[in-house]
Amino acid sequence: MTGSKRILIVARIGFWVAVIVLLAGSVSWMTIMPGKSVSEPLAEPTQLEREWAARLERDVHMLAGEIGERNMGTPGSMDRTVEWLDQRLIESGLNPAHHEYTLIGSGHAGETAVNVIGEIPGTSRAEELVVVGAHYDSVPGSPGANDNASAVAVVLALADWFSERPQARTLRFVIFANEEPPFYLSADMGSHAYAADLRDTDEQVTAMMALDGLGFFSTESGSQQFPAPGLGLAYSNRAEFIAFVTRMRNRSVLTDALGAFRSKASIPSEGAALPSFLPGVGWSDHWSFWQHGYPAFLVTDTLPFRDPHYHSPADTPERLDYERMARVAVGLKAVVQELAGE
Repeated sequence: MTGSKRILIVARIGFWVAVIVLLAGSVSWMTIMPGKSVSEPLAEPTQLEREWAARLERDVHMLAGEIGERNMGTPGSMDRTVEWLDQRLIESGLNPAHHEYTLIGSGHAGETAVNVIGEIPGTSRAEELVVVGAHYDSVPGSPGANDNASAVAVVLALADWFSERPQARTLRFVIFANEEPPFYLSADMGSHAYAADLRDTDEQVTAMMALDGLGFFSTESGSQQFPAPGLGLAYSNRAEFIAFVTRMRNRSVLTDALGAFRSKASIPSEGAALPSFLPGVGWSDHWSFWQHGYPAFLVTDTLPFRDPHYHSPADTPERLDYERMARVAVGLKAVVQELAGE
């Protein structure tokens, strides 16, 4: 072997070693998160977690059982849901407000949709906003217990908790219309219309946390799937954890949130700041806030990657794990405090 060939081989080896090191570093940056997640078996639920589990179950049964399917194609369902959400916020000591907008397409042009808001003014930095949101509609043909009555119930529990515990920043608990098809990832999403109005009025949203699907868990091996090859190497293949997800540019708000969650939560958690084009990374209301330049992330059980009855008539209240939902909700108290506190 000549000296020039030897140099060329060494250079090629060096190049590929550098590529591997760079890729490994990138994956680590995207997936290694602060704090330490708890693991199975879980500790006995606290008294607060038991109380919240009962409340969450009642609210999910109301939305997905009593009201049932909730969408623009089911006459009266959206109005009835808004009326019930208003009453729940009033019970929490809040004055519900409505953000109304006119649909421009999706087969419902000219119709009006309503986002429901409960606001808790900040104590010292009131001009800065933290938005906690979830969509209240369900896909046509489904009562939507996990998607998304589960997350609405958690938003209401958090609104109730913080109604007597104002933070430095203003808290807005927003329950959005029209996240599901045919409005999905369009200007007719309730969250998109709301974020657009926030941007138009130059509101200072420091963080937005979207909640979507918080109620389905399993400890069976293989119960958790992933949106991209290789991700399963970094996470459990059991659907026992709650996931925090965002795009790469919003990693810092995600790490703050997940670190706070892990400091208090009694349920396993995972986090990732991934390229936004990967399936699942932008699949909820946080996407709308990205479109308007606001930092936002998603908290989810990962829905289609674990829930066998996602978007089906079988997405009913009795199959959800309300104790684990309550563990998530109690952990999210710490997230809200981290995002909205001094």
